[in-house]
Amino acid sequence: MYNLLRRLLFCFPTESVHHFSMNMMKLGCSLGPVRKSISSQYTPANGALSKELFGLRFKNPVGLAAGFDKNALYLTELEALGFGFVEIGTVTPKPQAGNDKPRLFRLPKDKALINRMGFNNDGVQVVAQRLKDWREKHEGNHKTQAVANNSSASNAGSHSPFTTHHSRLIIGGNIGKNKVTPNEDAWKDYEICFKALFDCVDYFVVNVSSPNTPGLRELQEKDSLRKILSHLQTINQQESGSETNRKPKPILLKIAPDLTPQQIDDVIDLAMEIKLDGLVATNTTISREQLQTTGGELQTIGAGGLSGAPVRKRSTEIVQYIHQKTNGQLPVIASGGIFTAEDAKEKLAAGASLVQVWTGFIYEGPAIVKNICNGLK
Repeated sequence: MYNLLRRLLFCFPTESVHHFSMNMMKLGCSLGPVRKSISSQYTPANGALSKELFGLRFKNPVGLAAGFDKNALYLTELEALGFGFVEIGTVTPKPQAGNDKPRLFRLPKDKALINRMGFNNDGVQVVAQRLKDWREKHEGNHKTQAVANNSSASNAGSHSPFTTHHSRLIIGGNIGKNKVTPNEDAWKDYEICFKALFDCVDYFVVNVSSPNTPGLRELQEKDSLRKILSHLQTINQQESGSETNRKPKPILLKIAPDLTPQQIDDVIDLAMEIKLDGLVATNTTISREQLQTTGGELQTIGAGGLSGAPVRKRSTEIVQYIHQKTNGQLPVIASGGIFTAEDAKEKLAAGASLVQVWTGFIYEGPAIVKNICNGLK
């Protein structure tokens, strides 16, 4: 069914049809019976695949990578599709429009995408307020549903089929710097985002690896990284210490698949030194090697980060390298080329603790989480 729908959707511009599809999903999920029906159809059964990591309980190990829901607009809809966690962003201190359109391209022959979005987002203050409003409404709905389920159970002797859906969705905050902020002041942008989102997200991912903001990847160098991450760790302790019921938030770093072994070693050494909670491996690649898409088509598309099936092998290699180098002491969220349960198993076997999809979601459709989870059991 989705193969037919995908064929239709792929007839339209990539970015606009993305927003159209999710807005239609949002409209459907605004109706309680429709939302419950979607949840019942696509949410994998909880329990066996739940995982404790970073002091958080993930209802399943399949998450949605940053870049899909940049502005935290579709959390209810993504939860209904069964995701164990959703990473919003990349969020920057000030709103920014991103790069000129078109900036998102499909490579169907390679099951891939190329994007040069450029951290387009509504800005951290708007996103933070949106998250606060969603939490308040969401938790209220869950309490109401829990009461109804308990009442139904006591009256009928069985629980509602939707009860398992109401495990709390874990939300990650992917943060970056504004395009106009010079690299020497980048740490200030990360601080602004960290403080603004501290009470709104469950964990943070520092993004210095997107290829679409000029000079951003230079921040992956060890000294630049140390300045940003050490400062965030200091703030983390200050923010959590200001009130007794606030705990430090897990901080992870997202790295590029294009790093050299020496650069990966530098990242690992720094992560262990300043006690990062983990790494996300990997972001998109600037490589165009071994693609079936023709050189002429790639030239027409131009610059951008490549994601999807072509990144799978390199991403897995980096996950495995980190796991072996650290003896499994540094948790890794694997991202890159995950379409099926076999792809997820490959990442988990390489040492990943959790996995994230993005391009796979576009090509495989709304059942991707359930299909992967069913294959992992």
